[in-house]
Amino acid sequence: MNVKPPRRTGTHHGDLRNALERAALHLVGEKGPHGFTLAEACRRAGVSVAAPYKHFADRDALLASLALKGYEEQRRRYQEALAAHSDPVEQLAAFARAYVRFAIEERALFDITFLAALDKTRHRALAEAGALLHDDLTPVTSRITGDAETALDLLVHVAATAHGLALFHQQDMLPGTRRAPDWAEEQAARAARTLAAGYRTSP
Repeated sequence: MNVKPPRRTGTHHGDLRNALERAALHLVGEKGPHGFTLAEACRRAGVSVAAPYKHFADRDALLASLALKGYEEQRRRYQEALAAHSDPVEQLAAFARAYVRFAIEERALFDITFLAALDKTRHRALAEAGALLHDDLTPVTSRITGDAETALDLLVHVAATAHGLALFHQQDMLPGTRRAPDWAEEQAARAARTLAAGYRTSP
């Protein structure tokens, strides 16, 4: 969902919501999820500061709409990764790789989804979207561990490792050749396999 800066046209022919989302996504790419105001998004979109209130109550509502798109894009990618394998360990490794790739390829969406500190009690669709990811992945880890509780533990450990590698890559904390996106993705996959091996209860 990488986007170019929106053109300032002053009118969007009924596409105001998308224009504001594109403007906000571009601003997040430049300044992070906390580095701009709703008024600034309006200026970037080329609309009046009163315009967004037809669609968004405030800046967090605009970011929540983008975070939901982030969850939807993640789910699409993860389902595709899982479908490429039948072995649950390789499915888990493919998920970990896809997690890091999403963070690298869709940095603004990743930052909004995970770093914007949005209140999920207010934006309940985000909690529901996160639950869908959980529902897709726990059957995979359950096949490895044999029970629901340790399946959740395994999923948390794999996701946390992938998340850490994604942040290390984003923040340029990986030295030398380890800065390459492929290295971070492969390390996430390897870590998933290693973690799965420690939990596996059957051949």
